Amino acid sequence: MDKSDIKQSVREKYGQAALQVTSGGSACCGSASKGCDPITSNLYDVSQSEQLPQEAVLASLGCGNPTALANLHAGEVVLDLGSGGGIDVLLSAKRIGPTGKAYGLDMTDEMLALANENKRKAGIENVEFLKGEVEHIPLPDSSVDVVISNCVINLSVDKDQVLREAFRVLKPGGRFAVSDVVTRGEIVPEVRQSVLLWVGCIAGAEKRTHRHGGTKNLPTHTQEG
Repeated sequence: MDKSDIKQSVREKYGQAALQVTSGGSACCGSASKGCDPITSNLYDVSQSEQLPQEAVLASLGCGNPTALANLHAGEVVLDLGSGGGIDVLLSAKRIGPTGKAYGLDMTDEMLALANENKRKAGIENVEFLKGEVEHIPLPDSSVDVVISNCVINLSVDKDQVLREAFRVLKPGGRFAVSDVVTRGEIVPEVRQSVLLWVGCIAGAEKRTHRHGGTKNLPTHTQEG
């Protein structure tokens, strides 16, 4: 299985999801209330979701709420890896205030267009959406206070490179808040070789391991699958 095939399949799937939202539907199959994976539903309090454009909420395909994990402060710089329709970026921007900056990084043109439209509708100025891959973050070294990610790292075929890049852009003492899918056991080779299951956040899931301390504070959260 070619790595480029996986990346292209991921790009196509999430591009289609963005177009579904743009046409008035939900990124999940069916409606916003039916047909969705329970992992991706009810992740945000009404007090959070009601202050955002409906399209940002409908485009959410995450498996957690990293903004609830990251202890954000006014004036900080935040980066969301795989920002999709922008829900976590917009929520972060509200918490860090006008003196802070929230970046969203995504490789899918349709999602970037949707995210920028959600930014416009929300009237939030301290947000910038960047086109790029999570393995190659287009930001300078030590430029970000907090990196967040919501059910995206499992989609990468080179997770070590993603983490190297996250550490590179983090400032000394920076924080890393992640919601992602992990497995309690081994994934059989047949599943690992399925492009469809990679796109579905299953084949790329890492096995759950015990956490170890590092040189930077890395609060993490995982949704087991």
